[in-house]
Amino acid sequence: MGRIVVISTGGTIASRWQGSGFAADADGNEVVATAPLPEDMTVEVVDLFSVNSPRLTTAHQLTLLRTVHEVLADPGVDGIVVTHGTDTLEESAFLVDLHHHDPRPVVFTGSQRPMGTADGDGPGNLYDALLTAATTRGLGVLIAFAGRVHAARGTVKTQAVDLDAFADPSRELLGKVGFGKVTLLRAPRRPAALPLPAMPELPPRVDVVMHHADADPVLLNAAVEAGARGIVLIGTGAGNATPAIVEAVRAAVARGVLVALTTRVMAGPVTEIYTHGGAVDLVAAGAVPTGTLRAGQARIAVLAALLATDDSAEQARILRESLTPAGPVLVEA
Repeated sequence: MGRIVVISTGGTIASRWQGSGFAADADGNEVVATAPLPEDMTVEVVDLFSVNSPRLTTAHQLTLLRTVHEVLADPGVDGIVVTHGTDTLEESAFLVDLHHHDPRPVVFTGSQRPMGTADGDGPGNLYDALLTAATTRGLGVLIAFAGRVHAARGTVKTQAVDLDAFADPSRELLGKVGFGKVTLLRAPRRPAALPLPAMPELPPRVDVVMHHADADPVLLNAAVEAGARGIVLIGTGAGNATPAIVEAVRAAVARGVLVALTTRVMAGPVTEIYTHGGAVDLVAAGAVPTGTLRAGQARIAVLAALLATDDSAEQARILRESLTPAGPVLVEA
């Protein structure tokens, strides 16, 4: 099956009881020891950090990104599995995917139940991730969870505690794992990979603001005044807000802030249909529509654009290109 490197970052799959609740505690070798390994596979472990994923910072995520590239610099490595907390897994996986140019897979997984529990899902998820990393090629970054394989782009956590926790609400399932085999159902579409960014001394601030009934520009303006270089506006419907928020977006863009527009609706794309504060006006004011990406991944796309260049016009171009997948990638079973 080859040589697979497991990068351990913590999360529920590495969590144990702490007296009042669960928290990441186990190292990567302990996590790997819980799972059966596919036949003829060599597994190596990189203990990167061990934290609950809500505590992850941009610095953590950039460290993970660079570690993935360092591991893949070894041509003898056949694939990577990242064990990760589920709360922000969709963000880290998408960041790695935006910069992933190697045909060898990077597969994220985790669990909804802590390690050592009788009904724990971590061992099965880890086995599926290892199998996926050993038997697929050319698909970009993947998420293996609950017997399903998802493309990183567009996949979000859709269940807070149920075991089948991840899905892309806007697209069909990518693949399944069962009886020791990975079955692919479609090929993902991905844009060209971005260059690996430098590690900034202070990562750019990117904030998220949600529109709702009675919303005004106060929080959006506050984000700008707090130093945000990027903002994700979560609109209603197909990406709508109010005329007052449109003017706030226009002013933010004029100050060099990169603004992305997504929606609080579970599935479907941001679409320029409505005026009077709708997506038609927001896009005209400079907001970049994010298609079917939701807030967490839209924020990562904005972050990646900001890390790529200091030129605001170039940032907007990079953001747009990162949101526009090209044709299907080549699938190699």
